[in-house]
Amino acid sequence: MNQFTILKSRAVVLPVDNIDTDQIIPARFLKVTDKIGLGEKLFSDWRYLPDGSANPDFVLNKPESQGAAILVAGDNFGCGSSREHAPWALAGFGFRALISTSFADIFRNNALKNGLLPVVVGADSYRKLIKKLESEPQTELTIDLPEQTLHVPGEASIHFSIDAFSKTCLLNGVDELGYLLGLEDQISAYEKNL
Repeated sequence: MNQFTILKSRAVVLPVDNIDTDQIIPARFLKVTDKIGLGEKLFSDWRYLPDGSANPDFVLNKPESQGAAILVAGDNFGCGSSREHAPWALAGFGFRALISTSFADIFRNNALKNGLLPVVVGADSYRKLIKKLESEPQTELTIDLPEQTLHVPGEASIHFSIDAFSKTCLLNGVDELGYLLGLEDQISAYEKNL
């Protein structure tokens, strides 16, 4: 997992409420046990037309969305089933952070375990952010994990919450197992003293 410290990027705006995990990655793509290629299937039913060609009206297919590492989504993002494939697909597409007014709990936890930072902002901050990005789509946002702030040019910084353990894992680029393996010397020393 890559370390997450400070991310500066343009954002893709998808302000649709209650996007469930079946829209993020449809069930027919869940037959895999690894993450390879899932980014191509992200929002597949919205991104592609019935003939398999790219839907020119879907935001991820627009030229200005290419290379953006932040997704600004609607309320209750990631609801529905608990499939871990959803954050795998988002990360596979290139997203490193997600911004919304709320995330489904299981999705939020799966995102954190897979190197994606879900940033929750208040409704007023969200409205201002959407307005800014719609009027100035090339705006670069800065997410500072050590300081737990979202910087929007021309606006006051927005503080966000994250639990200490998830923050430590993201800052060090490790998942839960990697964190435990980092304590191997301390664990061995403890076991020797039993």
